[in-house]
Amino acid sequence: MDFIQWCGHLADRVEEAVREIAGTPEGGRYIKMGADGTPTEKIDQVAEDCVVAALQEEPVCKRLISEELGSMEVGGEKGTIYLDPVDGTYNAVHGIPFYTLSIGYGEDGILKKGFIRDLCTHETFWGETGKGAYVDGRPCQVSDTAYLKDSALSVYGRKFDPSTVLPLGQQIRRWRLLGASSLELAYVACGRLDGFVDVRNTLRVTDAAAGIVLCEAAGGMVTDLDGHPITFPDEVSMGRCLIATNGVIHNKVIEYLR
Repeated sequence: MDFIQWCGHLADRVEEAVREIAGTPEGGRYIKMGADGTPTEKIDQVAEDCVVAALQEEPVCKRLISEELGSMEVGGEKGTIYLDPVDGTYNAVHGIPFYTLSIGYGEDGILKKGFIRDLCTHETFWGETGKGAYVDGRPCQVSDTAYLKDSALSVYGRKFDPSTVLPLGQQIRRWRLLGASSLELAYVACGRLDGFVDVRNTLRVTDAAAGIVLCEAAGGMVTDLDGHPITFPDEVSMGRCLIATNGVIHNKVIEYLR
């Protein structure tokens, strides 16, 4: 089965499995401390269990790296899946309709495919290197916004220190902070946002892998804070900073973050 098609079937299962516990105290019940160093809540565990079961039925990769369980050998021939079973857990538990299933796929350290399902609206985003990006099967691309004064960005600053992003925030038209980085990156890919900036140094490969593929496949640019290609370790307890934009405003964003 085609990887994106496999992701679509899996997302249907996850969506069904979490529907009844989203927005409830039971969905937010503490299960354990996840491999990423943050608490695993029931909704995370239910979603991850769906993915693990699907991989046992059809091992489409050699290795799984997930926020909750860490790294697991799956048994497929090649490739690694980078999974965030529920990106935006706080939103999911508190009834805020902005959270996703995020699945990135890479080989030999190179990201190649990304799939993101909005678990609230059923909207599906996917991208593949060299094949473009899509929303519900329709091609999409980044915005053509050319000036920061006209731009809308999701901007995450370091905790309790807004000065790290204030110079940039004073230049842009709209500042958004929506609570699910994978979906915000998908919004950059389809032109709903002009950029996504995270300087907290806590963004993990499982958070960003699928969104990076989408943004780049849609014509955008993704780098670290210095404008260099972004690299992540295969270790979910380690984070990075990231800038993703339509490419046109990228250098200006970097300039105001320095």
